[in-house]
Amino acid sequence: MRSALYTIGAAVLGCAALWQATDGLRAITAEGARRVTIADSPAPVPPIELETMSGEMRPLGSGGPTLIEFIYTTCPTICQTSGGDFAELRDHLHASGLVVPMISVSFDPEQDDLDALRNYAELHSATGKPWTVARPQVADLPALLRTFRVTVIPDNWGGYEHNIAVLLINGDGKFAGVFDTRAFDDIAHAVEQAL
Repeated sequence: MRSALYTIGAAVLGCAALWQATDGLRAITAEGARRVTIADSPAPVPPIELETMSGEMRPLGSGGPTLIEFIYTTCPTICQTSGGDFAELRDHLHASGLVVPMISVSFDPEQDDLDALRNYAELHSATGKPWTVARPQVADLPALLRTFRVTVIPDNWGGYEHNIAVLLINGDGKFAGVFDTRAFDDIAHAVEQAL
């Protein structure tokens, strides 16, 4: 009998731990947990200015909903794929009558100079309206990555491992959503709700 009680107790504790770790079974991965947390509690975006591919300074998160993604221009794999997805998203939103600012933000501002930003933009047909490519000041990068909960880990070959998603800043200037790069309908719906 005592053995059965220990087993039941351990099972209850295990279920409670699983419930806690998965935010009520709503998230199985760390990325899932990030998405749930942000949807439940949008976070204010700090007043950070980005240098766009045209050399202009632009405040992040001002003037209504904005979609962003984090990239580095020399990435040979996932950033190029997500750039293609961002281009398709732009076209999908335009076809739906939704034109919102879109920004590919480099998390490697020391290497990604204006020429690198322009080359990335040209490769992916980002003309500046509605989609631009930009970089923060080096001193602002840690706060920016913290706010958007972006993980960037050097891979020891000159590149980085990082999470990739489309991020929504709502009309109140808060980080309010995280989406798969190809979740075009979900993103369009979120943008409509944020307008």
